[in-house]
Amino acid sequence: MGFLSWIVMGLIVGVLAKIIMPGKSPEGIITTILIGIAGALVGGFIGSLLGLGTVTGFNIGSFLLAVSGAVILLFLYGILKKK
Repeated sequence: MGFLSWIVMGLIVGVLAKIIMPGKSPEGIITTILIGIAGALVGGFIGSLLGLGTVTGFNIGSFLLAVSGAVILLFLYGILKKK
């Protein structure tokens, strides 16, 4: 995937992750994109460890892995932010 594709997918994944895990979060669009991109990386890493595959592009499997990774990151971010 190209750089622009990662940004677009990061935005979509980040927004969906924030919808799945609502709460008081003052993050803006840039943070949402970064959490989405990082979530795609985390989801791909965890998916490859579990034998589920990796994030390879705009397909359902990659998208679900990316959203799962972003939700995990938002959960951890929320825990760290409370401390």
